[in-house]
Amino acid sequence: MVFDLKKDLRIFRKGLETGLFLQLALGPVFFFIMNLTLQKTVYDGFAAVFAVTLGDYFYITLSVFGVGRILEKKKVKKIFKTFSSLLLILVGLMIAYGVFMGGTSTTNYNNSSNVISSFFYVLILTISNPMTIIFFTSIFTAKSIENNFNKRQLYIFGLSVGSATFIFMGFSVIVFSVIRENMPLSLIQTLNLLVGVVLIGYGIKLNLRVEH
Repeated sequence: MVFDLKKDLRIFRKGLETGLFLQLALGPVFFFIMNLTLQKTVYDGFAAVFAVTLGDYFYITLSVFGVGRILEKKKVKKIFKTFSSLLLILVGLMIAYGVFMGGTSTTNYNNSSNVISSFFYVLILTISNPMTIIFFTSIFTAKSIENNFNKRQLYIFGLSVGSATFIFMGFSVIVFSVIRENMPLSLIQTLNLLVGVVLIGYGIKLNLRVEH
């Protein structure tokens, strides 16, 4: 097999551009990471970023190997969608409940760091969404046909798409951590409540899709 470094770099750049563009479709995980960064610490935020990146790479790997087609089966998809929708609603309710029961002390937002918990929470939230693998499978199939990628080039493309998750989410965590220092607690609580409502909305929307 002949290696073409310039072509590989072009494929990597193309994957990075594709991945960054896809990140603009803000989903529930983004809002949850925003909440973690505002409510806890920057370390929790980056733990969550590592988790969602790992989750994306897991699904990217499955997509490259074609495993994503298994989840396209109606019964399997319905089970995962139901679980994912209920999880989103539960997490949203927990965040909203925390806002109403958290009081007004700023210590609620500075001394509650749990990096391991933040990591696994977001990892479960990411992996529980079956639409991710179906989404990546569709993207990689289209790009593979469009650019006539071989297997190795598809690996490079997948690697760069996944790296976009870390870059975008990591930058977002830094921005939110800086903004938080100049934000009044009442505004942070309002944003937390908004995040909770958004997650509940995503969960309900996904559940309605399951029913139909």
